[in-house]
Amino acid sequence: MVNVGIIGLGMMGVTHLGIYATRPDARIVAVCDKDPARLSGKSAVSVNIEGIPKGSTISNDVKKYEDAADLIADPNVQLVDICLPTPLHLKFAKSALSAGKHVMIEKPLGRTSAEAFEIVDAADAASGIAMPAMCMRFWPGWDWLKQVINQRKYGAVLSAHLRRVTSHPGGSFYSDGKACGGALLDLHVHDADFIQYCFGMPKAVFSRGYSKITGQIDHIITQYIFDDVPMVTAEGGWAMANGFGLEIPAYKYCPESRIYESSIALDRLLNL
Repeated sequence: MVNVGIIGLGMMGVTHLGIYATRPDARIVAVCDKDPARLSGKSAVSVNIEGIPKGSTISNDVKKYEDAADLIADPNVQLVDICLPTPLHLKFAKSALSAGKHVMIEKPLGRTSAEAFEIVDAADAASGIAMPAMCMRFWPGWDWLKQVINQRKYGAVLSAHLRRVTSHPGGSFYSDGKACGGALLDLHVHDADFIQYCFGMPKAVFSRGYSKITGQIDHIITQYIFDDVPMVTAEGGWAMANGFGLEIPAYKYCPESRIYESSIALDRLLNL
């Protein structure tokens, strides 16, 4: 059993809360949000992925904090789950790691590569385990794909194309490219990570994209150059017309993949 404290009760925080509630090996002992209405449960947020728990009622015995520093200092919290806007990841990840906590960090790890490497350095020096929530590695369908690639079940991979496109989610955070990093950082990062996970570090990448909404890259296509895989590309963006929805081919054709990452990723974290 691991005692979990969640910082941030927005869309991802509520999603993680719902997942933890289904697990016999995790217990929510504390939550944190600056919005008193969210802490009280009077204000609910929507979840944008179908087929996953939509949150859970916060019981009266769960401690409620408006200051993340207080949650991190709580001796009963063993795992700090950071579901805050990207620019806040560095500050609170380092604080939680310094306090000896295990840390789950929503993607992307940091707003810049420099921030991400700073978190990595802090994790290397810490006693706890740190893990970014790169969910594609753990979704059924994607983990199966990783296995068959490794086993060469169908022979060598000659080409791979990943596509993740949607209409813009709206809201102040996702409309501010300086905060969210545009679709390049907040959305395309999933497929960039999964390609590296399956095929290793590419020799080079070539990307073209454009900005439409955020001032950052909102739609991008990337070609990954490998010696042993002739053609690997990924397309990602949130510049589709309103009402388009989310289109991920593997998600669409593999209903089993509609199991949110925390359920499986937590297995990995607890068994390390």
